[in-house]
Amino acid sequence: MSSVRFLAACLFTVSVLTANAAVADFVVAPAQVALQRNFAQVQLVVTQSVDGQVSERSDDLTPSSKFVSSDPKIATVDEAGRVVAVSNGQAKLTVTVDGKTVEVPVTVTEIVESPLLDYARDIAPVLSKAGCNQGACHAQQYGQGGFKVSVFGSDQSDDREAIIRDRQQRRTNFISPEESLFLLKPTMQIPHGGGKRMQAGSVDHQILVAWLRGGAPGPVKDAPKVVGLQVVPKQRVGEAGLKQQLRVDATYSDGSTRDVTAWAKFDSMDEAILDVTATGFVSTLDAGQAPVMIRFEGQAAISMFVVPYEKEFQLTDWKSADGSFVDELAAAKFQQLGIQPSPLCDDATFVRRAFLDATGTQPTIEQVQAFLKSDSPKKREALIDELLGLTGDPDRDIHNDSYAAYWTLKWSDLIRNTSKGGGVELAMWSMHNWMKEAFRTNRPFDKVVAELVTAKGSVYSSGPANYFRIFANSTDLTEATAQLFLGVRLECAKCHHHPFEKYTQGDYYAFSAFFSRVGTKRSEEFGLFGGESVVIVKSSGEATHPKTRQRLLPTPLEGEPRDHPLDRRIALAEWLTAKDNGLFARNIANRYVGYLLGQGLVEPVDDMRSTNPPTNPELLDALAKHFVDSGFDLKQLIRAIMVSRLYQLSSDLTEKNAKDSRFYSHFYVKRLPAEVMLDSIDQATGSQTKFQNLPLGTRAIELPDAEYPNYFLNTFAKPRRASVCECERSPDQNLAQTLHILNGDTITTKLSDKNGRIAKLLAAKTPDEKIIEELYLASLCRSPRPEEVAVAQEFVKSSESPQVGYQDLLWALICSKNFLFVN
Repeated sequence: MSSVRFLAACLFTVSVLTANAAVADFVVAPAQVALQRNFAQVQLVVTQSVDGQVSERSDDLTPSSKFVSSDPKIATVDEAGRVVAVSNGQAKLTVTVDGKTVEVPVTVTEIVESPLLDYARDIAPVLSKAGCNQGACHAQQYGQGGFKVSVFGSDQSDDREAIIRDRQQRRTNFISPEESLFLLKPTMQIPHGGGKRMQAGSVDHQILVAWLRGGAPGPVKDAPKVVGLQVVPKQRVGEAGLKQQLRVDATYSDGSTRDVTAWAKFDSMDEAILDVTATGFVSTLDAGQAPVMIRFEGQAAISMFVVPYEKEFQLTDWKSADGSFVDELAAAKFQQLGIQPSPLCDDATFVRRAFLDATGTQPTIEQVQAFLKSDSPKKREALIDELLGLTGDPDRDIHNDSYAAYWTLKWSDLIRNTSKGGGVELAMWSMHNWMKEAFRTNRPFDKVVAELVTAKGSVYSSGPANYFRIFANSTDLTEATAQLFLGVRLECAKCHHHPFEKYTQGDYYAFSAFFSRVGTKRSEEFGLFGGESVVIVKSSGEATHPKTRQRLLPTPLEGEPRDHPLDRRIALAEWLTAKDNGLFARNIANRYVGYLLGQGLVEPVDDMRSTNPPTNPELLDALAKHFVDSGFDLKQLIRAIMVSRLYQLSSDLTEKNAKDSRFYSHFYVKRLPAEVMLDSIDQATGSQTKFQNLPLGTRAIELPDAEYPNYFLNTFAKPRRASVCECERSPDQNLAQTLHILNGDTITTKLSDKNGRIAKLLAAKTPDEKIIEELYLASLCRSPRPEEVAVAQEFVKSSESPQVGYQDLLWALICSKNFLFVN
């Protein structure tokens, strides 16, 4: 083989010299087709090339290509480029585009007259492609028309029995397979409620006929399983209207690969941007970025399509913060998509945004004025370091307690630390205090998580042991641990194969095995009625597969079994927080992007499945690496995001980025959480909320529990800590919230407080302009503009009294979007 042909084979492309020695300006993949066994198929993809090379911007020429087989008795090829094996031998496929041709050699082997088909390899994919084992069809709880199969073909043995033996074998006809009810219905040769699912005489129909003719063999034990999918192309970039044929190869556990394009399922993850047919032919409809999800036999993959908003684009007025990898990678995405970001926000907006995002508190008037008066070019970075307690100067790191309180609140919501149920208030406080100390001292987050998942001892004296009080069984522990620290929602895999992921029931219960020896016992150390429990590690306890009853070894997701002689949770913690466990670092990085930038690179932030890709994968990877390299330092992760120009952009839309809602070309406005909103109202009005059984002066962000009878917090969706999902804290507005802000007694009482801000200003006979300025600074963290001062003065004069006028003015400021949201 010449060096040219060797290189072509390695690249799965081919460049064939024409008669006049010119090189064809397209390549065909695969360059050589090898079809093994009956009914084997391969999808050809023809791509425009330059000097034999293709890129993500290369046009797909498959739809405009003409395909001809030199010997249709060996292999056929249709107009879409799908090659099908017919008989053993060799042939050539001629691919023609605009008069230029490329020849692709074809070899067909292992064709037999009466094939014995493998259920897992041949039959299950056909049934899945036809949709028979979907939840809306025969896999629903009671099946359809008396015919029931397992969801996504998760139990192939039972499915085969349902086809062959159920209902006295009336679904199959082994003497004349074509007359089987099993085939007549999906081909609509007789009425079928599910409609036509395949064409009579098609390859899939022939596969099922051959299977029945061969005696309908069942699944073979230890048959090779699909372990991965490779999609070509992995990414395409082009204009709206671009067309692309996808090709899918499956890799099996025995190392073999085969083209499964014909049996893969394709779904558009954003139908406003792209459409995909059942055969994997993609058409882009509008500008933006969206993936196609590809699924085959329990494995999933994506192909990303990017359509820039502008054809010719040059990023302007973008100056990255010094050394900010966040800005560099954000700029690359802006450039790729043709999006011009908004300018930087002003200082008044930034100081309020930074305080609220880092510490959950509004800055005081003095802090706002000091920041606005500073002319230091590094004042924003300096403020971020002060808020995060990174200056090393105790006199400047005065916000560390607020930082600790705010992030304790966030993680307490997620971990569901609550006294609900009675008799566990002391346990709740134990967990709260442990967590708050971890954030106050900035303990490496890998150590915090490791201590949580390996905790034992009294729930009263050991804070992290409450993790096993809250999640009291292996099911809850499995699902909570995976979702909280890996961003993986495993609950679907408890009953069947995850519909959009690679995780099986076996993966679920093997992961749960890490918790199978954790138990609790009662203790009377705090008295008979103390309600104390002690987390212990038992010497026995295993996890078994609910269907096969096979004992499962403790196994990490996507890993090999591992254990520890003292406590198998130690092995889990070591894997979970390992530097090379990208699931952990990427999940935490993505969550904090969501907290600070308004939405995660992956949304929802706790759904990090492979078919839900990040909008900027390079940025997520870089943030995860930074998090790991910093020693899992959360403050350094927050700082890396906050010092970036990306974080400091204005929230004002421009004509050139108004369509963007996913790539951070402007700051995404966020509603204040209930606790932060109440504290901000307290600070603006100068009237502190008193919480039940807590001393006056306790802020809402410092509340350790979800169980407080405060109408304002409950109305504004303070989580009840019933779920580990981020969605429990809903950002959506409702009528009750609007009415309470406008007419509720919470704000009314605070505005009229005789010891409140307005009463004190009037008692001190403060001039009108000074009062108006202070109200603006206390609420919106900025000085009023001259026209605002004039309007406010006129409004107060027209009120029944100055006191009522100023109360109404402050009320209006509190009701404004600039107060209720982080802008």
